[in-house]
Parts: sequence; structure tokens; C-alpha cells
Amino acid sequence: MSSVKEIRFTKCQATGNDFIILDRITRPLPIAAKKLKDLVRTICDRKWSVGADGVLVLEKSKKADFRFRIFNPDGTEAQMCGNGSRCVVLYAARTKIASSPMKVETRAGILDASVHGDIVKVRLTDPKDIKWNFCVAVGSCPYMVSFVNTGVPHVVHFVNDLDKVDVKSVGADMRYHETFAPKGTNADFVKVVDQHTIRVRTYERGVEDETLACGTGVVASALIAAESEKLKSPITVITQGGEKLTVHFEKRRGHFTDVFLEGRAALVFEGTISY
Repeated sequence: MSSVKEIRFTKCQATGNDFIILDRITRPLPIAAKKLKDLVRTICDRKWSVGADGVLVLEKSKKADFRFRIFNPDGTEAQMCGNGSRCVVLYAARTKIASSPMKVETRAGILDASVHGDIVKVRLTDPKDIKWNFCVAVGSCPYMVSFVNTGVPHVVHFVNDLDKVDVKSVGADMRYHETFAPKGTNADFVKVVDQHTIRVRTYERGVEDETLACGTGVVASALIAAESEKLKSPITVITQGGEKLTVHFEKRRGHFTDVFLEGRAALVFEGTISY
């Protein structure tokens, strides 16, 4: 029988999107690589363990100051996480792993980031695979949506009354819709407030539920709104948790570039879990 391992972690949050950081740079992770996904599923459980929207694993990089891997609560590995990237950047700055400005390696590409107090600004990879204004049938209801990959795939739908949207039900139907098979998509529901402000609610793939915020979803919603609703950069995004994020971008020759996500992040506490 294998002995119980003591695993140190840091809990962090960015606009209510909460994560567990496992730092493999300054301290070893005393489990086999093949056990990592099992650990993720265990530690993210809010009833039986620490609880989180995902796990962020910091590792050394040959291309940047460091790299991080993103795991969803179901154990699947994602390519990118906007709010997660802001959390690890703050962690790296506070623990002296890297200094601001810094470069961060992800599966979606290299990110540029800076830290000013508790405000973290991350330059994301340029969006791709944009598809405008097409219909997706959910049950007997047609939904006009747009699609964009901001590191991970997002479908965006504009609504008049955001509070009345059944995000968990409709979001799940969109997430698993055949249009987005086989990998599925995240689903964002957006209300335009004014020319520089939107509200967003997001159903996250891998979490399989609505979260208080989603960084890549915030960016996806802002960019789609900029084009289809004629909003201007910077766009303030009010998340379901009530906090605000800012999305900066340029549009050159019909393409979005220089896309930045900016907002507060916090390291909440440190702990040890027996596994």
C-alpha cells in the first residue's frame, strides 16, 4: 500500500473564478504524472475537498519565464484560461518566480503579462476561428450566436434580460450541441449596457456549470460585441460575481489583435492536502 502524500497548494481567485495552484517550480509534486488528473478531480470537489473551478500547475519553461497547465474539475486539460493566467502571474510575481513584465507559456501560446499591485494585465493570443451570426437550434428554440476561439472555444448569444437566462440548462445544450462536436464549446450570454460596457454569464466546459466569471469568455463576449453591437475598446465587463474586468483590443484589417484582459486577482490562502 502506498503512503499518504502531503501536497502543498495555494488557493487563488480572479473575479470569483477560483483555482488551486500547484507549484512544481519551487517544490516537487510528490505524485506520479499519471495520477495528476485523479488529484485534480479530488481536490476540486467542493463538498469533499478544497474546491475550485480548476487546477493550475506551474512548471519550468524553455520558451518563457515559466509555463502553466490548466486542468478542469473533471480532470480534462484545457489549452488556456484567462482568469487562471492572471492568478498564476500574480503568484509568480509574489513568489519571485518571475518579475513584471513577464512571459508565460501555455498550450495556446506565449502570453505577455504585467502586475501592478493586485491588478494583473495579460495579453492573450489573437482570437481565431470567428464565425458570425448563425443559428443554433436548442430544443424547439433558434438561437442566433457567434463563435470565437480566444484560447478555448466560445459561443456568444446576446439577450435582453440576462437575469432570466437559464444558463446551466441552455448553456449545457449549447456546450454539447452537434455544431460544436466533438470537443464542444463554452457558452456566453451577453447583455449590452452601453457603448463601453456589457454584462456576461458563462457556462464553462469542463466545469459543466455556470461560474462567477470566465476570462476567455469575457474576452470572447467583448470582441463579438465590438463587432456585432459596435462597442468600442476598452470594454468593461461586469461578471456574474459582480466584479469588473476590462478588455483592451485593436482591430486591424478586419482582425482583432493586441487583446488584453485586465482586472484584480488575489492569493487567498495556502494549505496542505493529504492524498
